[in-house]
Amino acid sequence: MQIITLEVTDSNKRIDAFIADNTDITRSRATSLLADGNVTVNGKVKGKSYKVKTGDQIVINVPDPVELDAKPQDIPLDIVYEDDDLLVVNKPKGMVVHPAAGNMEGTLVNALLFHCKGRLSGINGVMRPGIVHRIDKDTSGLLIVAKNDAAHAHLAEQIKEHSFTREYEAVVYGNIKADNGSIDAPIGRHPVKRKQMAVTAQNSKNAVTHYTVLKRFGEFTHVRLRLETGRTHQIRVHMSYIGHAVAGDEVYGPKNVIKSLGGQCLHAKKIGFIHPSTNQYMEFDSELPQYFNSFLDKMN
Repeated sequence: MQIITLEVTDSNKRIDAFIADNTDITRSRATSLLADGNVTVNGKVKGKSYKVKTGDQIVINVPDPVELDAKPQDIPLDIVYEDDDLLVVNKPKGMVVHPAAGNMEGTLVNALLFHCKGRLSGINGVMRPGIVHRIDKDTSGLLIVAKNDAAHAHLAEQIKEHSFTREYEAVVYGNIKADNGSIDAPIGRHPVKRKQMAVTAQNSKNAVTHYTVLKRFGEFTHVRLRLETGRTHQIRVHMSYIGHAVAGDEVYGPKNVIKSLGGQCLHAKKIGFIHPSTNQYMEFDSELPQYFNSFLDKMN
């Protein structure tokens, strides 16, 4: 761990730019360090848009570099569709999408590198080859993987333009009274718990989730959710924000979490997109997994 201490002698400059101008740290790296809570100003964690003031004391904790190398592993994949441009994979609960420090094996990327013999898009770097969008470790369901950069760029643009269909099903706490509705609330890094996301006006991006009630069980509600945007932990944060956290969610749910679910009861059930080569719309639907159906059966 390297510790860098700076004293501000000018003011009104964004902290990420100030760090880049006064150290060997790039601005993008500074942004990452700020997001991870590794930068404090006068003893307090600040976001990247904070504007420094004369006399501020900035302390930067730079973690030691970690050599990362994703390796192919012969791990079974539930492939729903595959062609020369892309794959649609049904990810099981408990599988991490891509390797990271401390979790280098057993991920979806490790399995994809073996299955595709390395033929994956490189837009997101060597640790996230082919990964166009992600779902959380304990969220099950469908995601799309690009085999080349052209397909990746085409699919990413659809996500950016909100024309990429992503529908989920979840069981949430409480009785949602309205049959359907929308949650339009910006999401950004939690101001205190830096590893969590939150509905916040600071350093956030717009986020919209639409929901439809499928069945009510009194203490729980089975819902369908459609993402208009794709922020980190969006569904989990939004449902917690309106008082109906996803059942089993150990991060955004109540303290007395339902341990038997092994994480949030959330499944990426449907995706739809325009194929990057044929320009034809394609849509895929997956069955609810056993853990999800078992929980529903207990409430019926």
